[in-house]
Amino acid sequence: MDAIFENTATAFSLKTDSELERAYFLFKMIANEPLVKIGTAMTNFAIKAHLPVEGLIRATVFDHFCGGVNEEDCMPVVDKMFEKGVCSVLDYSVEGKDEEDPLDNATEMILKILDFVKEKDAIPFAVFKPSGFGRFALYQKISEGKKLSEKEEAEWQRVVNRFDKVCKKAHDLDVSLLVDGEESWMQDAADCLVEDMMRKYNKKKAIVFNTLQTYRWDRLPYLKKLHESALAEGFKIGIKVVRGAYMEKENERAKEKGYPSPICESKAATDDNFDTTIAYMVENLETMAIFSGTHNENSCYKLMQLMKEKGVENNHENIWFGQLYGMSDHISFNLAAHGYNVAKYLPFGPVRDVMPYLIRRAEENTSVAGQTSRELSLLKKERKRRKI
Repeated sequence: MDAIFENTATAFSLKTDSELERAYFLFKMIANEPLVKIGTAMTNFAIKAHLPVEGLIRATVFDHFCGGVNEEDCMPVVDKMFEKGVCSVLDYSVEGKDEEDPLDNATEMILKILDFVKEKDAIPFAVFKPSGFGRFALYQKISEGKKLSEKEEAEWQRVVNRFDKVCKKAHDLDVSLLVDGEESWMQDAADCLVEDMMRKYNKKKAIVFNTLQTYRWDRLPYLKKLHESALAEGFKIGIKVVRGAYMEKENERAKEKGYPSPICESKAATDDNFDTTIAYMVENLETMAIFSGTHNENSCYKLMQLMKEKGVENNHENIWFGQLYGMSDHISFNLAAHGYNVAKYLPFGPVRDVMPYLIRRAEENTSVAGQTSRELSLLKKERKRRKI
């Protein structure tokens, strides 16, 4: 394949010189692990102490990685990216709460976003986390096969109702809905619930998408089993394929509790699992829709090559590439320039409420070998090209 991701003029075409400099400064900071730890601790302290730091956060890390404080605030970013062919996935990135009111509020927010999505070609998907609709410990108890109390049964029914309300609306509006993946010890309950929604609402096309975290070695067998059910029962499968977000936590818990880790034994095994899962889905495009969520250039090139070999057009409705806003612009904007379907996850929410997401983002960038240095090298290249 042509090395299309080297084109920094296309990658950073939307960034002004000052925005380019801010991105360069931010990734230089993120590359310094001790600095990230100190900055995280100081930010957490400032927010808990109610110090007036929101303006500073907003002008730096927030505006780089987030679209705005609410969905209206995101629209200039959404419209700007869409001019270059890059769509948005509005992601209400307020971390899940355990009380009922915030869970209902999160549901109402997704319903509101669905109305928004329907009006905008630039926003082809909505997204939510299972723990945004239900208590984590409840999913865990069900995943472990434990009996629920009468009160918990009623609580679970409310979770099911939230899922159904949102999935039905997505179906009625003909808007696709991504359900994010979470920790393995609660995921079985979420998987079963999402599968039920697929059975109900994916009769003609993939509306509801589950997420497979392919750093788990059991995900491809899970997908094959789901495929058998889909063929037998007559529904379509929507899957967002990612590598995964909770590796250290997963390995630590497995070690602490004395069970085999669900995580692949190496980075190479994870990469292979991701690419094999994507290849399996490309072979079965008549029943499957793919959202390939990755910042890995090789995986993107492999999917592009597979599409070319199979004669699948670049903008096939069942294949989407996805990256996070504020990262991997060299992948997103160059793919869009070549006619592929691309969507950026665009987090939004009140600055204070979105801070846990932003802190996780900074920590992940620090820990992913090569990610930050790649961002920096491309930003340097573009600064040189612009003679900044």
